[in-house]
Amino acid sequence: MAQFICAIDQGTTGTTVIIVDEELKVRARVTEEFEQIFPKPSWVEHNPDGIWASTTSTIARAQKEAGIAPEDIKAVGITNQRETTVVWDRETSRPIHNAIVWQDRRTRGRIQQISDDGHEAMVMERTGLILDPYFSGTKIEWILDHVGGARKRAMAGELAFGTIDSYLVWKLTGGDVHVTDVSNASRTLLMDLHKGEWDTELLQLFNVPRPLLPKIVGNSEVYGEVRGVEGLADGTPICGMAGDQQAALFGQVCFLPGEAKCTYGTGAFLLMNTGSKPVMSQHRLLSTAAWQIDGEMTYALEGSAFIAGAMVQWLRDGLGVISEASEIEEIARSVKSSDGVVAVPSLSGLGAPHWNPGARGVLWGLTRGTTRAHIARAALEGIALQNVDILRAMERDSRKELKVLRVDGGASANDLLMQMQADFLNRKIVRPEMTETTALGSALMAGLAVGIFKNLDQIRETWREDKRFDPNMSEQDRAAHLSLWQQGISRV
Repeated sequence: MAQFICAIDQGTTGTTVIIVDEELKVRARVTEEFEQIFPKPSWVEHNPDGIWASTTSTIARAQKEAGIAPEDIKAVGITNQRETTVVWDRETSRPIHNAIVWQDRRTRGRIQQISDDGHEAMVMERTGLILDPYFSGTKIEWILDHVGGARKRAMAGELAFGTIDSYLVWKLTGGDVHVTDVSNASRTLLMDLHKGEWDTELLQLFNVPRPLLPKIVGNSEVYGEVRGVEGLADGTPICGMAGDQQAALFGQVCFLPGEAKCTYGTGAFLLMNTGSKPVMSQHRLLSTAAWQIDGEMTYALEGSAFIAGAMVQWLRDGLGVISEASEIEEIARSVKSSDGVVAVPSLSGLGAPHWNPGARGVLWGLTRGTTRAHIARAALEGIALQNVDILRAMERDSRKELKVLRVDGGASANDLLMQMQADFLNRKIVRPEMTETTALGSALMAGLAVGIFKNLDQIRETWREDKRFDPNMSEQDRAAHLSLWQQGISRV
């Protein structure tokens, strides 16, 4: 009898649920977008109730689309937008404030204060992270300081904090379980990366009361059982969980040190497996927990570009350059080059390895002859070029030269963008048959926990390649593009 896994991929702009069988064939896929809230410039929020509504709706619709009974689903996996922060009332399960999204920059001044006070080196050594508003620590502090009575209630144990994984487990179990997995915990600025535990000194630095925090758990184990969710039978184990980028690394079967992937979603996220010991970056990358399975920790180096697919959305919604995101490849192909136009997609600041939270986007090199096709092509080039800076820093830190970069996420379906990436990186790019490897990773972790999959070797055998992109650009042309890119970066 077939066994099915429900994988919940709770992302920045929407929630996707896929149902796969034990052969990893997708039986159903349902996506539902939810509202993006922008209270002020550089502030980004989500309504947690809206996230939960999109989750329950997509689960129910996917179960029906798959044509199976709720009882046929044997495991639930979760993957999520990571640093996004929710604080809720333990008794009512009601959020006390909108979720503050990972893209949000409101705590930039507080981050600068902590840096000015001389804490940056300690924070990076302890957590593997750069001091930046991107992470959860200052978001929690902001909520507690701006919602009346919240700090007192947090200290009394009346409130709970979680990244979205934690919030979903709480809701799926009817408020019975308050946990977060080690990959998400490692993105809060509050976890000792070397010990996998909440750190007292960091909690004091960011003014976060310990009673607010969830228990840190591994990535492939039973956390709790589903209660009262349409499309899932009560008692179904929730047993796989990881932040979206770590889940994608797992879904791309990058199980060995030196194997790497890049996910093209709202942002672009390049992760490299570094094995059983964290590599502390000398080039302003992040060291992060990849996963913990059977008590054994695997680490990764990460470089994040905050804007990738969101750049295409901005061209559609902000400038009206395109009417549908899918048009951009055809329009960009209609010209042979961007004709000197450079687009730096720093619409939410610059991430690794620059870490400039105040950076603004740049569209540079315009002339009277510039057309929307040149802008479209420059936007795709900018998405690819920002990853060159990340990969070069990653290779220096890891002392490994990457041979192949595995790619996934929605924008990886754009063949022109993938060829640009191969050309600018001068590395082979490999795209798998299943590009939704974020959801796949959480499904694999859940299946591993309940014995649907025996081990990592069996999982590796399931991975299948779709298309390969080989570099096809002269060194002279590559150098010219990189030179223009650096000039664009200097203008942010």
